[in-house]
Amino acid sequence: MEFRNLGRSGLNVSLVGLGCNNFGGRTGIEESRAVIHAALDHGITLFDTADIYGGRGGSEVALGQWLGARRKDIVLASKFGMVMDDRGRKAGGARRYIMQAVEDSLRRLKTDWIDLYQFHRPDPATPIEETLRALNDLITQGKVRYIGCSNMPAWAVVDAQWSAKADGLSPFVSAQDEYSLLDRRPEAELIPALRAKGMGLLPYYPLASGLLSGKYARDATPSDDTRFGKDARTRDRYLTDTNWARVEKLDGFARAHGRDLLTLAFSWLAAQDIVGSVIAGATRPEQIAANVAAAAWKLTPADLADIDVLTR
Repeated sequence: MEFRNLGRSGLNVSLVGLGCNNFGGRTGIEESRAVIHAALDHGITLFDTADIYGGRGGSEVALGQWLGARRKDIVLASKFGMVMDDRGRKAGGARRYIMQAVEDSLRRLKTDWIDLYQFHRPDPATPIEETLRALNDLITQGKVRYIGCSNMPAWAVVDAQWSAKADGLSPFVSAQDEYSLLDRRPEAELIPALRAKGMGLLPYYPLASGLLSGKYARDATPSDDTRFGKDARTRDRYLTDTNWARVEKLDGFARAHGRDLLTLAFSWLAAQDIVGSVIAGATRPEQIAANVAAAAWKLTPADLADIDVLTR
């Protein structure tokens, strides 16, 4: 396993991370245990969850139950900000809410600290200075080690980093956003902003919700037990003629190099120096092994140039 620092921070993470969004939901408690232990056995240290995952807390509960003494061996990342109650009051980036949200997460995770605490999405109703000051206090208290953001536009990232510097507060060290061979939107504005501010990128949906896994065929209807089969909105977003054309070209490139599509998807992200860790979910232990092995292909500059042509 390769390890990288997240941006210019001292937070060292495994190049392949484990996305824990399925724990407590699609992946039951026992199945979660098997996946968690497989990740540990394969050298994965970054475990990424959120308070909202697994039906409002289920993912954090599963991690708290199964990590045990291995908690100290990992970089535990969680998030706050999404709606955690039916009335919509437990959400956002206000100080009052953050102080309660972190205590709830710590209790569910059965830990005294969170290594990377991430603002899940922007809160236009709360000044970013208030959010950053609350997070800075959590760092001072030892409940949080580093902070990051997610789903935040480039201008807001720059504004947050400027505010942190101006007020002497801890800055975000990372941004977690969708980024893959089929979604390269962050390259236009977000990635240049992250580079300028010394932040790392944690890409989610590295397989474009499964389209880059190689398990779907253009002329076949997705089965009911797959993400595309269950979710029409996701299916309509990804299964477009443009994406299929790109997938077919990328699959041909991978096969010409004796690899598969999944390996290409992971290795391309690993080749981006802004990427700290590629976050990928898993519901079975064998998927962990495949994800770790996939990131090992070292693409050459010529390979990357060819891939650019295929995905533009």
